[in-house]
Amino acid sequence: MEIGRIFLKSNSTGIITFSELDWITSHQFNFTRLEESIAIKLGRMLDAGSINIGCRLKS
Repeated sequence: MEIGRIFLKSNSTGIITFSELDWITSHQFNFTRLEESIAIKLGRMLDAGSINIGCRLKS
């Protein structure tokens, strides 16, 4: 899993899953500055309500 893919998927669907959030929190100590900024952006999007925590259903 990569934070860039998580960001793009969350941004396009409006949903971030619990497993993705868990992955981010467990790997954040290895993030580069760019990856840290993406994680912060995801947090701000969650706070603003732009993305929600949930599950994605396969179509």
